[in-house]
Amino acid sequence: MYEAMATVAGTVVTHPVKRELANGEPVITFRVASNSRRFDQGSGEWVDNGTLFLTVSCWRRLVPGVHASLRRGDPVLVHGQLRTHEYRAKDGVERRDLEMRAVAIGPDLARCTAEITRRAERPRPEQPAADPATEPMPEAGVAPRELPAAAYGPFPAGTPGSGTVSRPGPARTVEPVDA
Repeated sequence: MYEAMATVAGTVVTHPVKRELANGEPVITFRVASNSRRFDQGSGEWVDNGTLFLTVSCWRRLVPGVHASLRRGDPVLVHGQLRTHEYRAKDGVERRDLEMRAVAIGPDLARCTAEITRRAERPRPEQPAADPATEPMPEAGVAPRELPAAAYGPFPAGTPGSGTVSRPGPARTVEPVDA
C-alpha cells in the first residue's frame, strides 16, 4: 500500500481532545490550519493565498506528549500519513475531510521557543558497553589511549542518569600521536 507522508507547518486551531476508544486505546484529535502566503511584487506586500485545514489524530506514544504540551494557538510542525475521510453530513450532503495520522509533532521554532522536558525512559536490557577510552576517534584522527576510571566523572559510563550523550568524561583535548 502506498502511503502519502507529509509535513505541515501550521497553527493548532481547536483545543486537542483526548478520548478512549472501546478497546481502551487513547487518541487525541485536533485541527491545524496552514496558511499559504506569497509576496505580491505589484503591491510590495505579502498576500494570503489560501488556508489548508487538517484534522490531526495522535496515537500511542504521541498521546501523553501532545496532551501535556499542545493548546489552541500553538505553532506546530506535524508529520504523518495523509488520508481523506468521506462522510455524509446531517444535512445529507456528501463531504470530504483531509486527515493526518501523526507520526511526529513538534513546536515550530521559527515562530516560538520551547523548553524540552524528557519523559523517563523504560529500562533497557543490559548490553555490554563499549569502553570509550579505547574506542578509536576517527573524526579527530587520534589513536585510542587508556584513561583512568576517575576520568569519567561521578557516573560510571552508560548508567542511567549519567547525562552523557556521546563519550562520557571530561572534555578531551586532541593530542598528536607519536609516530
